[in-house]
Amino acid sequence: MPDEYTRYSCQIKLPGFGIEKQELLTKASVLIVGIGGLGCPAAQYLASSGIGKLTLVDGDVVSKSNLHRQILFNESEIGEKKALVAQRKLSEQSPHIQIETLDIPVNPENIVELVSRHDLTLDCTDNFDTKYLLNDACVLAAKPLVYGAIYQYEGQVGIFNAANDNGSRSANYRDIFPDVDSSQIPDCNDGGVIPTLAGMIGLMQANEAIKYITDIGQTLVGKLAILDALTMQTRVIKLPNETKTQINSLPVIRLVATVNKAQLNEFLENGDSLLLDVRPAEEHAAFNIGGINIPLQSLTGDIIIPEHVKTIIAYCATGKRSGEAVKVLNRKLQDIKVYSLEKGLQNWD
Repeated sequence: MPDEYTRYSCQIKLPGFGIEKQELLTKASVLIVGIGGLGCPAAQYLASSGIGKLTLVDGDVVSKSNLHRQILFNESEIGEKKALVAQRKLSEQSPHIQIETLDIPVNPENIVELVSRHDLTLDCTDNFDTKYLLNDACVLAAKPLVYGAIYQYEGQVGIFNAANDNGSRSANYRDIFPDVDSSQIPDCNDGGVIPTLAGMIGLMQANEAIKYITDIGQTLVGKLAILDALTMQTRVIKLPNETKTQINSLPVIRLVATVNKAQLNEFLENGDSLLLDVRPAEEHAAFNIGGINIPLQSLTGDIIIPEHVKTIIAYCATGKRSGEAVKVLNRKLQDIKVYSLEKGLQNWD
């Protein structure tokens, strides 16, 4: 047994595992997109299990609001790139594995190539645009995807687009959620999440990846597991054996124009800009930076914008809901430029 396998001796001793399964892990390459609440524990346990190559993708930096659930990071690393911090710590933990990082967001230009050169992809992201992008890229590249999602007290895990014996592929994300109105669903910073749920779902994703790579046990291919952290009950929903969706191209992702705190002041000084708080009325009443308050859900109805307004800057707690507001308003308002306040109010003094 190679000397570096000593660290994996406990799993090698498992019935039905042995050196043969460990070698499968050592030869495997796994792409993890999103090094947050799910990605941190998933990456730690895949690294510690001896996955040969991990690629970590995340364009974000560590913020204080991350720390209660993103367990790879600490206070001194606020402002640092998540992917680079994770690479440093995982390399110290598991120096025998190869760890690559990409500290920019995935996009339609880079995602298919990234997915294609890995055996398996873990979706540890927290926004629907990226989830659909990852799903469609895995379908186009004929690669399996380990899906994970969390919200408040509930989490979901499944394996999508796995190869069937007859050459077809298993169900994918679009078979379950053909289209989601993401404007109705806040992210963790807005809607809240219990931190232990992030750990449990991330570990379940790592567990499914290990089982899939080594072909042990019963995986969640063709299934969706839903975990309720309040009751600790898990429901497993059976999905169609074969996908019923046709995916021929990647989704078009329109970038949301943003302004930062300094730019916001410049816009407001011009006199033709409107500041728009898209949070619910109770959040606006608790704290706001001015402007009018129209909750995101109400923007799809009739709205009246003063004639002098040439620019709208939408804001919320983190920038997610205001980003969705920009998409909604861009469809409704042809002659007004719409921006989202970058990172929202989370760092507002």
